[in-house]
Amino acid sequence: MNREHDRHGIGMTSQRTRERLIQRLYDEGLSNAGVLEVIRRTPRHLFVDEALAHRAYEDTALPIGHNQTISQPYMVARMSELLLAAGPLDKVLEIGTGSGYQTAILAQLVERVFTVERIQGLQERAKERLVKLSLRNVVFRWGDGWEGWPALAPYNGIIVTAAASEVPQALLDQLAPGGRLVIPVGSGDVQQLLLIIREEQGFSRHVLDAVRFVPPVSYTHLRAHET
Repeated sequence: MNREHDRHGIGMTSQRTRERLIQRLYDEGLSNAGVLEVIRRTPRHLFVDEALAHRAYEDTALPIGHNQTISQPYMVARMSELLLAAGPLDKVLEIGTGSGYQTAILAQLVERVFTVERIQGLQERAKERLVKLSLRNVVFRWGDGWEGWPALAPYNGIIVTAAASEVPQALLDQLAPGGRLVIPVGSGDVQQLLLIIREEQGFSRHVLDAVRFVPPVSYTHLRAHET
């Protein structure tokens, strides 16, 4: 398959299939035209194993190895909308690069993305995919996402792609005034999507949807396996 076919897809990954996905997201209540357009033009089939490429434009999460998943397009669009609801952002921190799909969406919507991933194999593949798509405004870090990336803080937006048992204080500390944090919080089947905004007098918290995200992988556990 040549690069042009690889990028634009054939058969079940065709433009028509993508259009059906966008219509479904619109029907589900998503309305940010910029977010929907970026999802329409981003080849999700490049972010999953070839064996699953025919399912890339279904509105469902799919396995990417290491007990992790690529989030369903609805959730990627929903979290991106929430992050951008107050206007354009120039500096966003992503916790959990995963396949790089959410990273790629953000990279087309904001000026700069700083993304942290605990699983090195996933991070390397995500880097390759973003290079293939000529997305060059992303900086990667391998490490514990719950620590954020303090050296480059503060951030106008922070997005977390794995469920936390509670909101990490480090992420709150790294949020700029007026900044927005979108994070799933909870455990097992009881998780909620939160929007936290840094106000002048502290933080406002908004409980949004019931969600289900995979739990984060233990960074300590990973390091033990690599030594």
